[in-house]
Parts: sequence; C-alpha cells; structure tokens
Amino acid sequence: MTDTHAPETRALYQSMRRARPVHYDERYRSWCIFRYDDVKTVLSDWESFSSDYGRLAPGSALDLIHRGNLNASDPPRHQRLRSLVSRAFTPRASAELEPEITRIAHALLDGIAPRGACELVEAFAGVLPLLVIADILGIPRAEHAYFRRLTLEVIEGFDSIVSGKPADPRPQEEMDAYFSQVIAERRAAPREDLTSRLLAAEVDGERLSDKELLGFIKLFLVAGNATTSRLISNTVLTLLEHPDELSRVYADPNLHGPAIEEVLRFRPPINTWFRVAAKDVELGGQTIRAKQQVVAFLGSANRDEAHFKDPDRFDIGRSPNPHLAFSSGIHFCIGAPLARLEARVALHAILERLPGLALASEEPLEPLKGLQSNGVARLPVRFRPA
Repeated sequence: MTDTHAPETRALYQSMRRARPVHYDERYRSWCIFRYDDVKTVLSDWESFSSDYGRLAPGSALDLIHRGNLNASDPPRHQRLRSLVSRAFTPRASAELEPEITRIAHALLDGIAPRGACELVEAFAGVLPLLVIADILGIPRAEHAYFRRLTLEVIEGFDSIVSGKPADPRPQEEMDAYFSQVIAERRAAPREDLTSRLLAAEVDGERLSDKELLGFIKLFLVAGNATTSRLISNTVLTLLEHPDELSRVYADPNLHGPAIEEVLRFRPPINTWFRVAAKDVELGGQTIRAKQQVVAFLGSANRDEAHFKDPDRFDIGRSPNPHLAFSSGIHFCIGAPLARLEARVALHAILERLPGLALASEEPLEPLKGLQSNGVARLPVRFRPA
C-alpha cells in the first residue's frame, strides 16, 4: 500500500536515500532507486535504462502490460511513435478541451452539491477523467462504466510486476478486441475523435500501424484515467490536510496551478516507474547487470533534501519545483498538459460548488494497493448543501 505522505513511508524513503539509495531487493527482484539524481538518470538515460521490455524482458509482466505503446519503446521507434501521436495530441489541442471539461465537471457536481456529503473518488475524481478520455476517443457514454471497470483491472496487473505472479490477460484481451473493432470502424468512417485523428496522423509518409495505434489508445485510456483521477483526489486531500494553504487557494484562483504542481511533488499519482538495464551500468556505487529490472521511486525523489528545501512541507508557493511526477527526458508524459488542465478545472469547480469542504471522517483513509499507485482508495467529504 502506498501513500508517500504517510509518516512510515516518508521515514522509509528518507532512510533509503541516506543508507541504501541504490540496492537490490529480493522481494521485488529489482534494483530500487531512491535519490533524485539517480532516479532522474534512470528515467532519462534510455541507452542504459531501457523501456523496450519486449526486447529485453520478453513475456514479462512489464512486456505484457506495456506491449506496443510509447512506454515500451526506445529511439528510434519511440521518436517515430511520439512524432505521430503528437500531431493528433498537442498542448493546444488539450487547451481547446477546457470548455467541455468544465461542462462535464459541473454536470457531475450538479448531482453532488445538494447532498452535503459524498465519496469524492467514486462520485467525481474517478469519473471526470474517464468521461473526458472516453469522449476524446469516441467511446459511447453507455459503455463508460464498463471501461472504468476494465481500466481498473488492467491497472491491477501492475502488481504482478513486483509480486512475481502472472498478469491476468483477460482485461487486456477484452480491451484489444473492443478497440480493434473501433479502429476498423473509424478507418471505414472517420469521426471527430482522437482515434480517427491518430489513424490519419502522418510523418514523412508513415502512419501508425494498427498494433501501435492500439497500444497508444490503451495507454491513453488506462494511464490518463487512473493517474488524473488520483491527481484530483490527492489535490483535494492534501489541501484539506493543510488548511492554511487551502485558504490561500480559495482566496486566489491564480494559485490553483502552483497548488497542483506542489501536489505532483508532494503526493504524486504514480509512485514508481520501471526500466530494464540495457547493459551493465554503474549507479550509486552499485553495478546493475544487463536485463535486470530497475524500479525508480518518484515519491522518494520528490522528497530528496538535496533538491527540495524542507521537502516534507507542503508549500504551494514553492519555486522552482522540478518534480519528476511526469517522468523526465524522452518519456516525459505526453498527456501532462491534459492532466494539469483537468486537475485545475476540477479544483476550481470543487471549490466553487462545494463550500465548507472538509473530510467527513477522522478515520484513517485506506491507501491504494500496489507499489506504483499513490493515493487513497476512498475520500469521503462533507460540505454545505447547495
């Protein structure tokens, strides 16, 4: 279970940064990396720490989960894929979605505001990103609940990476079958959705293959849905835990963006990322052998005292704030502009529509399961009914 703000997790990460910043953990069958500089190296140095799981770890859980998408490729293939995808998925295109994201957020809050209390993950944070992504991809609204269940099951497959158990292939197979049909339909009759734009995207006469297109759609649906959901709930939870900072955010909407950046550092939605050593490499005084798995702990790197003054203090005025929540280097998250936009729109709408927002219980919140996910499973809140 993971919540990087939990006292026991903070203490563990601090001790690891000081005493065992790079070490092999038999439980995870991986090299675990805790310091900021080392984590950034693992994320950025693709020649030493590869994302091409299919080549270096064929048949592994990493390969099965990421197969065919941007997260499982290195240059030159990664550059080609990213160039093609970027033509259809740009920061400007994300910004143009703001009116629709705002409409969806307020439509959800219309049903929440009169109640005076809700479980925010189930009622809002877990729904808004899925509705946005489903609309972008062209998934019918009648199938949204099905895809929410399916994406959560795919995400659970990440736990097999560290548990040694084989990943359940059925959610992946279901998703592949569904989107293969969608791709065929959009090729025959294009629509105004991202799937159709990706089919039409072209760089130097090249287009995405069906396998590559399927990989990106799955990555976008799974990663964009789950991580943005956690970013929204983590933002609300962290502000409620820090009332002085919450007051600043209420008073000045210009602080909504900086507040989200500090949440990304303080309680990032993804706690770890994985790589495979492409060759024997020295890191932190240790020798990591070729084809060994590496786990970079983003939650620890973002609290590294060498890069962040008073790192356990939540400060929405922190500047600079070079957190690694969206990775680094060539694998910097292509969906970061959309995630930031959704979180900012969601925060603004919540503060506007749910006055007097507070935690509904003093009971400890249940952390999410797994090494990678970071946040809480449920977030019960109360507020003044509209």
